[in-house]
Amino acid sequence: MSATHRGPGDRGRRGKWLIGSVAVATVAVGVIASMALGSTPQRHVVTGYAAASTSGGTSANAVLPGDASAGAPTTATASSAPLATTTSTKPSASVSKTSSQGSTSGSGSTSSAGRIQPGVTYNGVATEYAAGDGNGACLYGPAATMMIAAMNYTDYENSKACGDHILVRASDGAEITVLITNECPLPCAPGQLDLSQQAFAKIANRSAGRISVTWQLLSPSDAGSISFRYQTGSSQWWCDIQTIGQRNPVAELEVHTSSGWIRLPRTSYDYFQSAHGAGCGGEIRITDIYGQQLTASGISIEPNVVQPTQLQFAQH
Repeated sequence: MSATHRGPGDRGRRGKWLIGSVAVATVAVGVIASMALGSTPQRHVVTGYAAASTSGGTSANAVLPGDASAGAPTTATASSAPLATTTSTKPSASVSKTSSQGSTSGSGSTSSAGRIQPGVTYNGVATEYAAGDGNGACLYGPAATMMIAAMNYTDYENSKACGDHILVRASDGAEITVLITNECPLPCAPGQLDLSQQAFAKIANRSAGRISVTWQLLSPSDAGSISFRYQTGSSQWWCDIQTIGQRNPVAELEVHTSSGWIRLPRTSYDYFQSAHGAGCGGEIRITDIYGQQLTASGISIEPNVVQPTQLQFAQH
């Protein structure tokens, strides 16, 4: 059996761009046309072991954010071509950092952290899959390191697990730290991690296929800085915003508007969406599960461009 990763889902929401104005309709058509004609990232499909009794099956394929087609995502042939993602060479955005009141070092809020709580050790199984270039349902693009994993559907929690640093320990004491970049769809069970073949080989013989493990959330000491990316197709009328490289899980993302800060909902493909364009191109504020807040300005609407900052959450 072969399965594909869940992608962005129903794109019908983008029809909200057409708000009854001929001028706005023209802009929307132009954006869609440029997406269709331009060089867009290719979808990536990854496959794994067929039987759930010996493996987590397969982890999902990433249907990239430039796909404006409505309805269920389609499956494409696996491709090793790199994503059409660039890193901005302009100066880093100006940033400010604010410590949130009530933050307690080493402990997170249950409501903010979701299912994966800091300081908790989870029991489960580790399986392995062929991760290709490392891209997955979180839509980060090709991985810089293959020490990555797909989180089971339940603990993935609508992409809350994306970007989490997880310490995985085998029963013999072997351990590996992985970055969650993907989702392992059902029948992957709660607590299950589908490791890349390279990561699995660090803690067990690949012939084992499936081993018992414990795992926990980390706040690594060697994190770099956070970057932001607007999704392909983003404009002043609609936008998706992604955080990349955060040390701690992001609990919420807000954008600044004339009415103040508004919180954007998280999508299953790890972008925060402003369906009507509110705050697109303005200041961005992110809060981690410990209550720390970081604010970035100067992040312009440059679709599919990684824009670095000098920001990073403190270690917990």
